[in-house]
Amino acid sequence: MGNQKEVIGEQHDGEMLNHSSHQHPLIIFDKQTSVDKKLISLHDPMKRTQLLCEGCVRPITMVPFYKCSQYVDEQCSFVLHEWCAKLPSQVKNYVGHPEHTLSLLPKVPSMFFGVFECDICELQSNGFAYGCPECEFYVDTNCAFIPEEITHDAHPNHLLYKVKLSYPRVVFCRACRYVITWGFHCPTCDFYIHVGCALLLPRMIKHKCDKHPLSLRYEPVENHISEYFCEICEDKFNPWEWFYHCTTCAQSIHTDCAPLILQCEQATHVTYREPLYQFLNVKFGETLKIEGHPHRLAFVQGLESDGECSQCGYRLHYEMIFKCLECDFALDYECASSFVN
Repeated sequence: MGNQKEVIGEQHDGEMLNHSSHQHPLIIFDKQTSVDKKLISLHDPMKRTQLLCEGCVRPITMVPFYKCSQYVDEQCSFVLHEWCAKLPSQVKNYVGHPEHTLSLLPKVPSMFFGVFECDICELQSNGFAYGCPECEFYVDTNCAFIPEEITHDAHPNHLLYKVKLSYPRVVFCRACRYVITWGFHCPTCDFYIHVGCALLLPRMIKHKCDKHPLSLRYEPVENHISEYFCEICEDKFNPWEWFYHCTTCAQSIHTDCAPLILQCEQATHVTYREPLYQFLNVKFGETLKIEGHPHRLAFVQGLESDGECSQCGYRLHYEMIFKCLECDFALDYECASSFVN
């Protein structure tokens, strides 16, 4: 029998929903059971089990959620958080684009494989978007509902307010020390953090390198007498930039190297910021058929072992790529799109 907290059995007696993003009816899945067949495992990065919402591309870790009524033998693995299934159709007076109403778009028009860049967090996504096609302004569903003010453990005594900064003013994030465009600000203390650093970094993670949970640290550890090195990439780092730390084992991990969710586990620390959350909003796994190649190509994150693009010769590491699983053929995102468009 499966673990009842992890395995969800096939049920067909729940609420049905017809959703504009999907061709089949969706069924609410709200019972935690363990049956002998047709099981759906909840998202668990420690066990390398992936279940990502098609809307927000975040893990589904608990019931209830919606799944496709044709979810049999993974023929149609479409799933949505309950909240994402019931998102409002419009957002009015959005702070980043108040002149036009933003409409909910299951896929951004004319974007290859549905991938667009969010105008707030500047991350690529292939989930749902709120957008204004007239102005080509698009935000992912997480950024569409960023609160105007937050509290944060890194600055607990004051509220932080959402702010947009632009040239010539240059402000650096307290978490990662990179320049901020959209962020949160304490006007009393002149404290700034990126939207992503504030909202995307979990307070605690588990990792195979340590049997204990690692907590997010905002400053150096008291009485830590040695230099700080990341246990994953073995690079020395500045402890005034946020990092994960186990006080029991005195082990530390860059936020860059910490696996935030399953699809980010391939990313490791490099000399620029993007891998920190580079593919947090991208759901990999679909396939593509192009002319001139006999096999279907899998949409995956590029690894160092993938080498160079078969079309342009560009390095595929840390890129979105389309890779043949039967031979060495692989294309980066731009080259793959040129075969289709």
